[in-house]
Amino acid sequence: MPHRSPHVLVVGEALIDEVRRADGTTDEHPGGSPANVALTLGRLGRETRLAAHLGQDAHGETLRAWLADSGVTLTPGSDGAAATSVARAVLDTSGAATYDFAITWDVAPGTEADDATIAVHTGSIAAVLEPGASAVHDLVLAARERSTITYDPNARPSLMGTAEAALARIDPLVAAADVVKVSDEDVEWLHPGADPVEVARTWAARGPAIVVVTFGGEGAVAVCSGGEVRVAAPRVEVVDTVGAGDTFMGALIDGLWERDLLGGDRREALRAIDLVSLTEVLERCVAAAAITVSRAGANPPRRAELVGR
Repeated sequence: MPHRSPHVLVVGEALIDEVRRADGTTDEHPGGSPANVALTLGRLGRETRLAAHLGQDAHGETLRAWLADSGVTLTPGSDGAAATSVARAVLDTSGAATYDFAITWDVAPGTEADDATIAVHTGSIAAVLEPGASAVHDLVLAARERSTITYDPNARPSLMGTAEAALARIDPLVAAADVVKVSDEDVEWLHPGADPVEVARTWAARGPAIVVVTFGGEGAVAVCSGGEVRVAAPRVEVVDTVGAGDTFMGALIDGLWERDLLGGDRREALRAIDLVSLTEVLERCVAAAAITVSRAGANPPRRAELVGR
């Protein structure tokens, strides 16, 4: 049996974000929320595997090269899609966007956590869109014994139907997860008018050791058994916010790994995280996200860029 090194398995979509402007020009960028989380971990020097659903086409080649450049390995069968998914944003003359998605999602048979998978991360479209969503749920439940489960609902209302329909998928994953990260915007869509921190407390009571709510430029709040912590976001010149939440999520997994809090055998230690350690982790997360928003597209920092921040 070969010795496998500890790694994170990220399960979810990698796709091409295409922006068409009113003047007819088009930009294409690799993306997808789980893929961005994997990319962040890879750039932070962590061994990361991504179970995706790519086509053997030009868009798939773009994504494969983008992931490989940051040290992310695709799991076997990740190239089984008929075509690589595309999310199109069409901008009108005022810059307002309308969205059009050509997205399919599935999980290759045999995709699973192994003895060296210290964490499994999923979220966004992959956790809601069939046929893959059911496979994601099964994979997560099967992995819980050996792996920390991390989850970001990262809602896409135009793809997920009603909030009620999405919650039918999201709630079981929240209950199965050890760490949940959610934006205040997602909470507002899922639970209109609710206090996001109150929702975080409710979710934490269902099982997760840590629930973090991000508030964009206003920082983040985390709820854990030891209490609650709030951190401010660094002030930066914002170019765009693409990939900021995914950068935060990747940095959160990295920070918990750094403190030896990942793995099924570390579940009680994770649950007992002290507020000082959690604050330090969150401060690194907002620093990483601040770097991403200061440059165009989903372009998370490499570890050297975070040193000393």
